[in-house]
Amino acid sequence: IVTTDYSSMIEAMRFGRIEVGYFGPFSYVLAKSKAPDVEPFAVGVERGKPYYQSILIANVDGPVKDVAGVKGQPFAFGDQASTSSHLAPRTFLAKKGLIGEKDYKVVHLGKHDAVARSVAAGQVPAGALSEQIYRVLVKEGKIDPSKLKEIALSDPIPNYPMTLQGYLKPELKEQIKKAFLELNDPTILKLFRVEKLAPATDKDYDVLRDMARTLSLDIAKL
Repeated sequence: IVTTDYSSMIEAMRFGRIEVGYFGPFSYVLAKSKAPDVEPFAVGVERGKPYYQSILIANVDGPVKDVAGVKGQPFAFGDQASTSSHLAPRTFLAKKGLIGEKDYKVVHLGKHDAVARSVAAGQVPAGALSEQIYRVLVKEGKIDPSKLKEIALSDPIPNYPMTLQGYLKPELKEQIKKAFLELNDPTILKLFRVEKLAPATDKDYDVLRDMARTLSLDIAKL
């Protein structure tokens, strides 16, 4: 099942329409707040690490030359429930004294690639997305890196968790966990953009809850 966005995926998990889901880190935290039965059990490992970062980029010919230059300008994010294209970079900016809608205009474009393309085209002077996705877009020739300037990387973010419904029978849950954690098919792992899957727990995602507090976000109301 491919949902239209994180919100519909959260609702599907909440009402038991799906049993296993692959969430973004922050969308998992949202899901957990609305569907307490949801349990993370695996996390992707890439380049030997179970975490990744957001990259903040600017148009090379635009007004933003560094992080401080974001002040007074529009700044593009992806999906509002996205970790790497919204929550993490917005937290990074907040820690630099730049508050969304106060110090810069918040623009949501929905998807990571839309952020990169819009900044490259000069439609928005700066924006943020997953560093992993940015590198893939560059590698595949979907964006021209000569039109973009990398201005910062966010703090580490725990990778996307694989989750399941806590109400499933214990033996079934163990079978599902075993299937994913022992997965070694390179074709399938490549689809997840990971080298392997490692065990994960809810506590691993407390860093996202800390980000929400930094931004004064009430997770239960999102």
